Amino acid sequence: MPGIDSTFLAFQEAVAGQYSLQRELGRGGMGFVYLARDIRLDRSVAIKLLPLELAAHASLRDRFLREARTAARLSHPHIVPIHAVDQVRDFVFYVMSYIEGETLAQRVASRGPLHPPEATRVLREVAWALSYAHSQGVVHRDVKPANILLERSSGRAMVTDFGIARLTQATSETTAGELLGTPEYMSPEQASGDHVDPRSDLYSLGVVAYYAVSGSLPFTASTSQAVLAKQVTQPAPPVASVARAIPRSLAAVIDRCLQKDPAQRLQTGETLADALAPASENRAEVPVAIRSFLDSRKMSALLWYPLVSIVPAYMFMYGIGDDIARIFGFRPGVMFFYGAGMLATAAVVPVTLLVKWLRPLLRLGYGPSDIASGLRANFERKREEYLFEYGAAPSRRERVLNAVTLTTAAVNVASWLGVYFGAMAPWLPPLIFTSGFIWPVTGLLSASTARMRTGAGSWWAKRWEGRMGRWLTRLASIKLGPRAAAADRPTEMAIVFSAQSLFDELPKDVRRSLGDVPGLLQELEKQSRAIRHHIAQLDAALADVQAGAASVKSDTHDKRDALVADLKLARSRAEERLGDLLTALETTRLDLLRLRAGQGSAEGITRNLLASRALGEDVDRLLHGHAEVDTALREIGREPTPV
Repeated sequence: MPGIDSTFLAFQEAVAGQYSLQRELGRGGMGFVYLARDIRLDRSVAIKLLPLELAAHASLRDRFLREARTAARLSHPHIVPIHAVDQVRDFVFYVMSYIEGETLAQRVASRGPLHPPEATRVLREVAWALSYAHSQGVVHRDVKPANILLERSSGRAMVTDFGIARLTQATSETTAGELLGTPEYMSPEQASGDHVDPRSDLYSLGVVAYYAVSGSLPFTASTSQAVLAKQVTQPAPPVASVARAIPRSLAAVIDRCLQKDPAQRLQTGETLADALAPASENRAEVPVAIRSFLDSRKMSALLWYPLVSIVPAYMFMYGIGDDIARIFGFRPGVMFFYGAGMLATAAVVPVTLLVKWLRPLLRLGYGPSDIASGLRANFERKREEYLFEYGAAPSRRERVLNAVTLTTAAVNVASWLGVYFGAMAPWLPPLIFTSGFIWPVTGLLSASTARMRTGAGSWWAKRWEGRMGRWLTRLASIKLGPRAAAADRPTEMAIVFSAQSLFDELPKDVRRSLGDVPGLLQELEKQSRAIRHHIAQLDAALADVQAGAASVKSDTHDKRDALVADLKLARSRAEERLGDLLTALETTRLDLLRLRAGQGSAEGITRNLLASRALGEDVDRLLHGHAEVDTALREIGREPTPV
């Protein structure tokens, strides 16, 4: 049985009747950790035992007991609770909850770096735990991945091993020059043997974050002394240089934690957790109805059916159709019509399926904009995963797909030319079929890969917001009946949905007299979403500038203060314009409602349309003005912060 040695056996003998030791979980410089069973309470526990050679020193033994009792007073959801602190014979130990799971170090070692959303969640939970401990006067002093447990059942992060922590007030316990901790994760002040405070733990958490998202450490060397020297003297490399596809907001927080000067770091765990909030906010949850509509199996069927049908259809029409007709005794030319029917089917079947799947969605109150939003959310998630795996440069996969696409397309064209000029051979039809099937598939995959790499956005989202989406919606709306109002949609989207429904209910001649009301509604909705995004950008930039006040050079203070004032003014203007846009949308909706009730006039709506177009031009000018904010941010040495 692994984990059984003389210490294990002697310790088991000492605690017999209280705890039943099962196996060793791990060991380090400050002790052994055993999995055991608390006999009286009938539960699994973890026991940390101070090595006998250290327990023989009264000062170390007393410190271990005192700091274990201090840690036992900590009660927080993200701190592993300590149940008992005890000394039996020569054995000094404490008993804590056994967390079924793995350490952050084991997680990264076995499965690689964490994805940014998961890393952000873990870091926030650890920051909350440290913030609480700091409020109780405890500095951990050894924050590292091996001391962060990830509970298997919930994924919750829990901090453990406050064994070398001490009360911040007990300054006499650690003399100057005495080092406690792990060199790779030590703050510069801790590595120098200087006084440490809670900001030292935040530096260590920054190193943990660096490791969690990249799988590498900012400082490594062949000896501990060399690592400590780097901690003290060298700036940490930007985390974005080693972590692919990391959100800029998360990278900024990590880089801030790794500042050498404690005054330039985030000052508290709570502040750190708050700073991570923008990176932790998930994109708006895609409603289950939209997720069902965009199910990959359905979408694959829509794409594969035409691809599988088109090639044989063309072969029947222009290639081997007459040969097949002669084999089966048909008239020459009959296969042309069979191929034409296959082509028609390849076009009609996907449209029919889309309309069938779209109708339930429309009844629930969703529309093309919701589908486009779902497609964008899916695209961004896949793009993050792609960039994490392959990076921003063209990958080998993309180059291979491009080469296969060009080669098979050239072979297909050459084969058709051979058929055209009468060079018919037995192997030519299979070659036409195979190459004609391969190049559209690889071309589609290559184009999709390139769009993810370049950030061009979802091609299908643009189609759903354009003519294709409007045409399919009209087709699916025929005799649809009453629709519900979808929940959890932005105000502007809800107004546009209601106004569009009112417009569709008007007589055809009235709709013609009003002009392109649907187009205007969609443009106003698009501008409203752009304004909301603009406000979020301004909020992020304002928070970035204000949070970085301590790290800004003194000669740029005036510029920073002026920029803060400009950002606040720009935000105020953006909120005013958003209010104007929502008012214009609501006015148009009310006019359509009056018109449907026979109390309004088309002329009134026309006047409002003209006013709305003028408002839209004003909004466009405001959005273009954000470039000036980016320039000002760069002038004080801070990168613009996208949302």
